[in-house]
Amino acid sequence: MTATRPPHPDPGRPAPGRAGTSPADGRAPNREGSPAGSAGTPASHSPPGSRGPDGERTAVHSPRPHGGRLNERLVPADRAEALAGEAVRLPAVALDGRALADLECLAVGAFSPLTGFLGAADHTAVVEHGRLDDGTVWTLPVALAVPAEVLAAGPDRLALTDQAGTVLAVVDVEEVHDPDPATEAKLVFETDDPAHPGVAATLARRGPLVGGAVQVLRLPATPAELGPRLTPAQVRAEAAARGWRTMAGFQTRNPVHRAHEYLHKVALEQVDGLLLHPLVGETKDDDVPAGLRMACYRVLLDDYYPAGRVLLSAFPAAMRYAGPREAVFHALVRKNYGCTHFIVGRDHAGVGNWYGTYAAQEAFDAYDPGELGITPLRYEHAFFCRRCEAMATSRTCPHQPSTRVQLSGTAVRELLGRGQLPPPQFSRPEVARLLADGYRAGRG
Repeated sequence: MTATRPPHPDPGRPAPGRAGTSPADGRAPNREGSPAGSAGTPASHSPPGSRGPDGERTAVHSPRPHGGRLNERLVPADRAEALAGEAVRLPAVALDGRALADLECLAVGAFSPLTGFLGAADHTAVVEHGRLDDGTVWTLPVALAVPAEVLAAGPDRLALTDQAGTVLAVVDVEEVHDPDPATEAKLVFETDDPAHPGVAATLARRGPLVGGAVQVLRLPATPAELGPRLTPAQVRAEAAARGWRTMAGFQTRNPVHRAHEYLHKVALEQVDGLLLHPLVGETKDDDVPAGLRMACYRVLLDDYYPAGRVLLSAFPAAMRYAGPREAVFHALVRKNYGCTHFIVGRDHAGVGNWYGTYAAQEAFDAYDPGELGITPLRYEHAFFCRRCEAMATSRTCPHQPSTRVQLSGTAVRELLGRGQLPPPQFSRPEVARLLADGYRAGRG
């Protein structure tokens, strides 16, 4: 079922769809991604650009955002008061964890070219073909489920709130559509098994979907322990200030370990800078809490990475666990943050045994050169080899698997549960101690 209505009139705002920008949220980075100053004004480090033969500085150009421009949806200050006054009179929808994460990504332009939640044509095209209706690559649906009773009176707009009732945004009700969740789950996740967390979340969806542009008044509240979450514009500004012409993005929902560190440093041999971008939105209940994961990164950066070549920032998105589709999605979003390259390791965005070990890497082969606008860095699974006495992969190490130190997430949790630290070949001691302390505190 699809119901379509003309967009709510809004002078000064471009027509709904995939266009329009708003100012950034005012949080700018210092060297490690901490807030400082005003939006778009990064702290001073290495000056932007590099020197040409004549000694003059040359400009540093970030890659074009996906779709051509950053579509930030934060409302300018001169319109915020009027919109907030209207919002309190609108029917309200309280957003769950995933929808809050999606709203923040839309607000800051991370989900460019989207300006809001997908309408029927775009949703169908994404689910069936991994593209928007106009052919732009976009592999995961960004949907807003709304209880039918909220839509019964046919509102033109809805207020979007957090679970405490704080109004965060207004969405135009441009379309109401009701796709089949089971069909969507099978196509997006390549399985209809409800044990898959992405499938379970899709099947649990209640109510039809609303498609329409969002106007965001404020970002969702976030715990201070997660640290800064720089916007795409702020990351781009900081990369330019450091003179980075190339930047690799790294995505993870897991605590950092030696294999991750190895991939980071291999990438740094190829690019100017590294964006460490741990995902801090909604994940599975048994995943390590985001605050602890961010603490692990901070302690590692203090002693093991070159400060001027790494930028740490929280990535506000939620996990879908969609394997190959999500790998491409993560790459496109990092292009919006200014990355020219994206690290794709073993079983990226996978869960359980639903996807092949390197299926996520192979997913990039389906696109013509240049179509994605970002270069995947495909790495094999890394490990510590006792014979080599170094980190390696099967491409560089000739020794038998018995010489390799490899631990699954389950094995690490079992060690921590017994009060034991993972071996130093798997995890730096500083990180291992943080994990052990966090695990004990969580169980206490």
